Amino acid sequence: MEIPVTGLMFHSDDSDPLHSHRLFITSWDSVPVHSHQFRGITSFDLGHRHQYAGTTEPAPTGVPHNHRYFTVTSVDDGHRHQISGVTGPAIPLPDVGHYHEFRGTTSVNGANPHTHQYSGQTST
Repeated sequence: MEIPVTGLMFHSDDSDPLHSHRLFITSWDSVPVHSHQFRGITSFDLGHRHQYAGTTEPAPTGVPHNHRYFTVTSVDDGHRHQISGVTGPAIPLPDVGHYHEFRGTTSVNGANPHTHQYSGQTST
């Protein structure tokens, strides 16, 4: 079974020794897809916090949907954490477009193992 997929591929900057490219899918099975930017600051725990930023995975346009997301925090207090999850459903805006809310708990890390809480809204 073949599924038509369209998108854009960008050449890497060759900083990765395994050589990679970034693929941005713009439609899947003839349905347009989109993604959102997200960023924020974790909760303040054990005397520090972390910053994070990323882009959600693509999802279909024009239908009820969520997005998966994954990123790694900044290095603070000598360590970093992973952030991953699934956004809430699309929240329509009055004019056009939508955004998603997200929240969760980071992975466990640090010399004194701990987590941080995070939450926010994606870009439109």
